[in-house]
Amino acid sequence: MQLERTLKMAMVGGGPDAFIGEVHRKAARMDGGIEIVAGSFSSNAKKSEETGRKLLLDPARIYSSYEDLAERERRLPDGKRADFAAVVTPNDAHFPIAKKLLESGLHVMCEKPMTVNVGEARELQKLVQSSGKVFALMHNYTGYPMVKLARDMVRGGDLGEIRKIVVQYPQGWLAGPLENTGNVQALWRTDPARSGAAGSLGDIGTHCENLSEYITGLRITHVCADITSFVKGRRVDDDANCLLRFENGAKGVLHISQIAIGEENDIAIWIYGTKKSLEWHQEHPNYLHVKEPDGPVHVYRRGNPYVGRKSPAAARATRLPSGHPEGFIEAFANVYRNFADTVRATLTGTLPDKLALDFPGVDDGLRGMLFIDAVIASAQSSEKWTPMPS
Repeated sequence: MQLERTLKMAMVGGGPDAFIGEVHRKAARMDGGIEIVAGSFSSNAKKSEETGRKLLLDPARIYSSYEDLAERERRLPDGKRADFAAVVTPNDAHFPIAKKLLESGLHVMCEKPMTVNVGEARELQKLVQSSGKVFALMHNYTGYPMVKLARDMVRGGDLGEIRKIVVQYPQGWLAGPLENTGNVQALWRTDPARSGAAGSLGDIGTHCENLSEYITGLRITHVCADITSFVKGRRVDDDANCLLRFENGAKGVLHISQIAIGEENDIAIWIYGTKKSLEWHQEHPNYLHVKEPDGPVHVYRRGNPYVGRKSPAAARATRLPSGHPEGFIEAFANVYRNFADTVRATLTGTLPDKLALDFPGVDDGLRGMLFIDAVIASAQSSEKWTPMPS
């Protein structure tokens, strides 16, 4: 049974000063199966109205608060009301908004990190489980075709037993006190009341944690961490270096920084096994490098038939033929497509395709919060290793 209409999407956040909200909107609409029908785009009613007008929304469905959105949307008839809502606000608002939306019967797409503490994450996990609603967490780097190929190669045994994982995310945009200039993105990310206890850890560190566990299927069990706030007066971390232990005995190195001058968004990962190794860089996302002990480097290129034969998930995540680069927004769109197909299956009472279930969810959100807690605890401890709770 197919859903004979577009999915109806609402958005909370993503107003005039936002970056990620517009990325979500472009990604959600990329495949033509999602229609944005409502939103509460800012806690400032005028800004919310401004964004809604630009999106050509019905003025009656541009809301001044997420509570108003949740209550009024659920009163609308099936097929007109929003099926799901995307939460693209600063971190501190993720939990109360997602909770209200789920309680109002909406499926939820949420930006990461999922919450600002483990307690909220555990409560949200229970609510998702009891609600029966689909919940997706936007770890967009899992949406890249070559990341999916890497996962299927690692989990298929191509690399042998995994020994070492190195993952990084260097940025330089917060090398100075940008928050003191009024920059909106810097202001909330460096305010612990809005970002949570973590700065760079929550903003980019959770991407590294998630990417390493997504590709390998291995959970981090212990961390040994050193975190720093280099910019004078900054109240959250802007740099972190971590040693990792994984559940199979593999060792890891994770480093992130937002004060690495000249760096942009080079999240990258190296995975070393007993047979082969692989390497992937987000700034060159269409290529996966696979290396052997005694042979040439193999470069897998997105869009070629051999990639699809190796990884149906990578083929599903590929829109263009080889040689036509795909990137950041397409990765978001791949997460949206899988989430949306799962929502459609839920609405029609059918089982979703197995490949459609390939998106981060509430359990991944909890893992991210446990990781942040463990890293902060390790940095404050005199012990060498801090266990990461399950």
